Amino acid sequence: MTTNDTNSKNASGGNILDKIVLKKREEIEAAKLKTTVDQLKKSDLFSRDCYVLRDFILDPERTGIIAEFKRQSPSKGIINDRLSVEEVTSGYAAAGASALSVLTDRSFFGGKDEDLLGARKVNNLPLLRKDFMLDEYQIFEAKALGADIILLIAAILTPAEVRKLAKCAKDLGLNVLLEVHNREELDRSICDDLDAIGVNNRNLGDFSVSVQHSYDLVKHIPSRFLKISESGISDPKTIKELRTAGFDGFLIGENFMKEIDPGKAMKEFVSRI
Repeated sequence: MTTNDTNSKNASGGNILDKIVLKKREEIEAAKLKTTVDQLKKSDLFSRDCYVLRDFILDPERTGIIAEFKRQSPSKGIINDRLSVEEVTSGYAAAGASALSVLTDRSFFGGKDEDLLGARKVNNLPLLRKDFMLDEYQIFEAKALGADIILLIAAILTPAEVRKLAKCAKDLGLNVLLEVHNREELDRSICDDLDAIGVNNRNLGDFSVSVQHSYDLVKHIPSRFLKISESGISDPKTIKELRTAGFDGFLIGENFMKEIDPGKAMKEFVSRI
């Protein structure tokens, strides 16, 4: 690939991320007009105690895998839009998932809030609301939808925003997963109210994937945080190698979702770890 090709691809990827953030801000303002925080607090699920992510990730009876339900992505288009969130996440749980990740972004990932509610109804595992969190309102939403974990993406948040959103989440009893892609994002974003730090092996600029990002950063993540490797994991051998390197958990979605039966695909994957 030429330098010009790389620059063009980076610009395109950057524009997609910018578009996602702009659209998300519009959606947040619309949601605030439709449902107030006080109304969210009155939802049936808001008062439930959240599962503790650490307990499930480090449970020796489980796999450490955070298995993801994702219908589509900006880079791949439709991945799997034929199956219900209930059947997929139940299959993941039966295959030994330590936690479940559910995309709720509608415009770019084909998700919806109802997916999180559906997964909550049929599972007794920690649920991650996978979305682009920019506002405290979304954290109250996450709690009302039955989530146990929220994701904070360092690439779209300032250090002050990370601290503010993480504290809000912890005050509500939620677990916080910070996603980083490089050393600079990691160093600037670490704060006390995090539970886990995930290294995204997918470059948000050009959508290329390299597990090397995880190996490069693992030693720089303080030991008090759970260490999660995210994306690009398609070989059970990679799980063994990442665990040896110091990772506690592994977020996997596309590798399972691209199959006709994601739960069965995960079961076969786990049998080879």
